[in-house]
Amino acid sequence: MRYFKEKNEGFTIMEIMLVIIIIAALTAMAAPNFIGQGERAKRRVAEADVNANIPTALKLYELDNGVFPTTEQGLSALWTKPSSSPVPTNWNGPYLDQKPKDPWGNAYIYASPGVNHPFFDLSSQGRDMESDEDNITNWKDE
Repeated sequence: MRYFKEKNEGFTIMEIMLVIIIIAALTAMAAPNFIGQGERAKRRVAEADVNANIPTALKLYELDNGVFPTTEQGLSALWTKPSSSPVPTNWNGPYLDQKPKDPWGNAYIYASPGVNHPFFDLSSQGRDMESDEDNITNWKDE
């Protein structure tokens, strides 16, 4: 028994069109699931940085030195020992390997003491850098 035609072994135009239609239908069903995943992933990375990664480094700094870095010292106190007052006496860093940037390439905003959070405010201005709608913060807006 033979599975191939002896003379015309190529595909017909109808067979090719049918395959193209099936591929297009599968793509149309799958595409909505992937659209926007990049932005969602960036937002989740920023949320993890603001709510867990950077605060953990700040808490380690505070455990070693008794205070959080001041607003003037900023997050750079986590990878370079500050020379401005209050100079940490037990600095045991670096607490972070490098200067943290949000997924959109911007510096995180840090203030200590915090206005919105008891010890420090930490936030990212999000993708647009303008409106507050996409800001990511370590406090809850009410």
